[in-house]
Amino acid sequence: MKLAFPSKSALALLSGPALFVLELLLNPFQLDPVSNRVLATAVLMIAWWIAEAIPMPAVALLPLVFFPLMGISTISATAAPYANEVIFLFMGGFMIGLGIEKWNLHKRIALSIVQFTGTGGNKIILGFILATGCISMWLSNTATTMMMYPIAASVIAVVYAKNEENPKRRNFALCIMLAIAYASNFGGIATIIGTPPNVAYSSFISKKFGYDISFFGWMFVSMPVSILLLLSLYLVLVKMFPNRIDADLEMHALIKNDLKALGPMSIPEKRVMYIFLLTASLWITRDLINSSGLVKLDDNMIAVFGALLMFIVPSGNPKQSSEKILVWSDTSKMAWGILLLFGGGIALAGALEKAGLIGMLGKWLAGFSGSSLLFLIIAVAVLSIFISEVMSNVAQVIVFAPVVTGIAEAVGANPFMLGIPMTLAASCASMMPMGTPPNAIVFSSGHIQLKEMIKVGFVMNLISIVLIVLTSYLLVPMMMQLLK
Repeated sequence: MKLAFPSKSALALLSGPALFVLELLLNPFQLDPVSNRVLATAVLMIAWWIAEAIPMPAVALLPLVFFPLMGISTISATAAPYANEVIFLFMGGFMIGLGIEKWNLHKRIALSIVQFTGTGGNKIILGFILATGCISMWLSNTATTMMMYPIAASVIAVVYAKNEENPKRRNFALCIMLAIAYASNFGGIATIIGTPPNVAYSSFISKKFGYDISFFGWMFVSMPVSILLLLSLYLVLVKMFPNRIDADLEMHALIKNDLKALGPMSIPEKRVMYIFLLTASLWITRDLINSSGLVKLDDNMIAVFGALLMFIVPSGNPKQSSEKILVWSDTSKMAWGILLLFGGGIALAGALEKAGLIGMLGKWLAGFSGSSLLFLIIAVAVLSIFISEVMSNVAQVIVFAPVVTGIAEAVGANPFMLGIPMTLAASCASMMPMGTPPNAIVFSSGHIQLKEMIKVGFVMNLISIVLIVLTSYLLVPMMMQLLK
C-alpha cells in the first residue's frame, strides 16, 4: 500500500499552525504570556504569507480574530489600524489610477514613454528606473509609485501586444513592476522629504539635540547610495530576468501608428490629466503650502481629495453628458485586498511594539556596544533592513532612533554614525510586499510572484547593506566636518 503524503498546499497550510503551537508551548525566548502570544501570531502570519497558504489579504485579517481571542487587545483597538491614514492614501491613489485607465490617458502616456526610451525591453526598464528614482527624491515614495503604476501597467500591455510570441515577455512585466517599487524606495532615501522614515529620524534628532539636519547634509551621504542603488537595480533586474525584447523598426512604427490612432486628447482625458496634475502638484508643494499656516495638508488628504474629484467632475463625454469621470461601479476593478494587507501589517507591527518585542531586540543590539564602530554599523544596517520587511518602516525608525542613539553615545560615537544607516536601511526593504508601501502596490498587479520578489529583494538587500555601510562609514564623518 502506497503512503499518502500531504500535498504541497496542505503542507503550506499546516506549517503556520504548527509553528504557532510550538511557539506557544515552548516559548523559546522566555517571554511573558502576552508577548509570547503576539510573537506566535506573528509567526503564523509570516509563515502563511511566505508559503502563500491562503490569499495574503486573508492572512492580514488574522489579528481581528486572534488578538481579541487571546487577550492581546480589544477588537476595537485591533480594528483601528485597518483604517490607518496610509490605507486611505492607497485607496485615493488607486482611484486616481482607475480614472486614468478608464479614459485611456495611461495608454497615451505609455506609448509616449516607449517611443521616447526606445522599444528595447532593457531601455524601457532603465527609463522607468531613472524617471521613478528622480521623481521619488522630491515626492514621497508611495505617491511616486501611485503615479507610475498605471503608466507601467499600460506600457506592459503595449509591449505584450507587440511581443505575443516572446516566451520571456513576462520577465519584462516583472522587471517593470519591481523597477518602479524599488526605484521609488531607493530614490526616496536621497532627500529628507523623499520618504517618511527620513522625516521621522530628522524630527527625532531635532527634538533630542535641537539640531536640524540640513537638506544638503543629508544628500551628501544619501545621494551616492541612492544613485548606486538605482544603477545596481537595473543590472540585477536585466541579468536575473532577461526579457529578450529587442528594439525594431516595425514595433516603433506600430507604436507611432497607435499614438496617431488615439487622435487628439478627448475632453475626459484632459479632465483626468488636470486632476492627476493637480494632485501631483499638491504632493510636491505640500510643505510650501503648509508653511503658509493657512492649511495643513498631508499626502493622505491629498490622495483622497484627488479621488473625490474623480467622482465629482463631469467627464465631458458627449455621449453621456451627465456621467462623472468615475462612477462607483468602476471601483470593482480596484485592488481592495492590498488595503487589508497593509491594515493587517500595521496591526501586527503595533502589537509587536506594544508587547515590547521591538524594544527587546534593541536591548540585544545594545549588547554589542563594546564592538568596533564598523561592526555596529553593519549590525544596525542588517537588522534595520530585515526588520523593515515585516513592520512599518516609519514605526521602526521611531522605535529604534533612541536605541541606536543610546548605543552610539555609549561607545563615544556621533549618533549619526548609527542613526543614518538605520534610517536608510529601513527604506530599502525589498523582499516582502509588506516591507514598504511601494512593494505592496506593485505586488497587487499580479505580475509578481512572492518567490520572485524574495529572490530579487534578497539580492538588493545585500547590495543595499554594503552600500549603506560603506557610504555611512566614509561619508558621515565628512558630512559632520562640512557642517561644523
